[in-house]
Amino acid sequence: MDALTDLYTTQPFWIWLGVGVLLLAVEAALSTEWLLWPAVAAGVVAVLTALGLRMGLPVEIAIFAGLTILATALSRRLVQRVNPSDHVDINDRDARMIGQRARVVEAFVDGRGRVFVSGAEWAAVIDGDAPPVGESVVVDRLDGPSLKVRREA
Repeated sequence: MDALTDLYTTQPFWIWLGVGVLLLAVEAALSTEWLLWPAVAAGVVAVLTALGLRMGLPVEIAIFAGLTILATALSRRLVQRVNPSDHVDINDRDARMIGQRARVVEAFVDGRGRVFVSGAEWAAVIDGDAPPVGESVVVDRLDGPSLKVRREA
């Protein structure tokens, strides 16, 4: 512990840089999306201490905490502006399929068949007259492991 205290006393830059790199490594390994901004905040504090600003540990921790909160809040606002809640999340493959056109690849028998959509074949369910193989249908919703489809208008 004395070595860490001595290192902080002489070179606080390395402590803050280490904290930032550690947070960034955990973020890269786990992809939590919550540790990126604390890592950046630790990097900013490291730069401030490298420039020779001796503020003391309590002030540095306060700057780190404030920058973390500010950066996280601003990034959340940016994400909401770029991807409002009324838009489908690009990573939600299932929700993205709703409204897409699908091609019938296996004939519907008793309302059940197979369609090709979003790069894969899916089991599908349709009410009413089923289109022949090769025709397009529209995905209405997900129904467990299968898709609920309708004839294209």
